[in-house]
Amino acid sequence: MSATHAAHGGPEPHTSTGVDNVKMAMWTFLGSECLFFGSLISTYLLYHDKTGSGPTSADVYDIPFTSISSFVLLMSSLTMVLALSSIQQGNPRAMRIWLTATAFLGLTFVGGQIFEFTTFVEEGLTLQTSPFSSAFFVLTGFHGAHVTIGVLMLLGVVAMSSFGRLGPDSARPVEMVGLYWHFVDVVWIVIFTVVYLIP
Repeated sequence: MSATHAAHGGPEPHTSTGVDNVKMAMWTFLGSECLFFGSLISTYLLYHDKTGSGPTSADVYDIPFTSISSFVLLMSSLTMVLALSSIQQGNPRAMRIWLTATAFLGLTFVGGQIFEFTTFVEEGLTLQTSPFSSAFFVLTGFHGAHVTIGVLMLLGVVAMSSFGRLGPDSARPVEMVGLYWHFVDVVWIVIFTVVYLIP
């Protein structure tokens, strides 16, 4: 009977906590990601002053530029909220627009990060320059990779909706992608504060 119920679009099985399995799996994944980024941030804090003979953070960081990139990424959280609200109201077209806007803002952030990395390399700061540079590039590079994955997830949901594989009342995929997207935004707030703002 449960299989028949699922085939007709019934709710997913729930855990004993009352949270459905898909959402619980996402929260578990994000919990493991917290540990992952926590270890990278700890490593950066351990090595941030070990610059050797290479450039220091004061030599290469462009705080105004990175602040603008950060603002762009944070604005994408707003468009993500609007996308989820749209599908919850049964408006898939508006959802696609807001998801596309979110993906565009994410790509803009990644583009800014690539520009920043290129500038740093030109100024003599590479992955192998010093323990500081290695910790910096690994931490921010992995975050950029997570943003890129998020963009692909966003575009995947847009494609599903465009080809009719996502009903007007199917908010779950948007909600799951939204959880991931808000996570990478929050992680960036921590990274930006620790890496760029704290001496």
